[in-house]
Amino acid sequence: MYEQFQRAQMFFEARDYVTAARILAPIVADAPDNRSAVELLGRAYFHSAQLGRAEETFRTLVDLDPCNGWAYEALARTLERRNRPEDARRFRRIARAMGAEVSEEIEVSVTAGNLA
Repeated sequence: MYEQFQRAQMFFEARDYVTAARILAPIVADAPDNRSAVELLGRAYFHSAQLGRAEETFRTLVDLDPCNGWAYEALARTLERRNRPEDARRFRRIARAMGAEVSEEIEVSVTAGNLA
């Protein structure tokens, strides 16, 4: 599993977010409490514009690690991108209270794999 996680990180760093997500999804299914894998999967979904999956994954991360301000910020950003600013506001406030930095812009990559 560790080798697959490293492989997914390699694809993520190469900005091939769709492939990274495809590798990470079974890892998270097999080890749903692996916070590193869940976080990277959420980031891969977010960057590949799979926002429904990103929201679900970041909600899981918040449940796994309720003291992780970054997870609340990521969930807020995802909800904003889904055009749900009212839902995002609650998570953004929690993130601020935990000292998480505001993420105004996050790069999004859409590839042909997203359109299939």
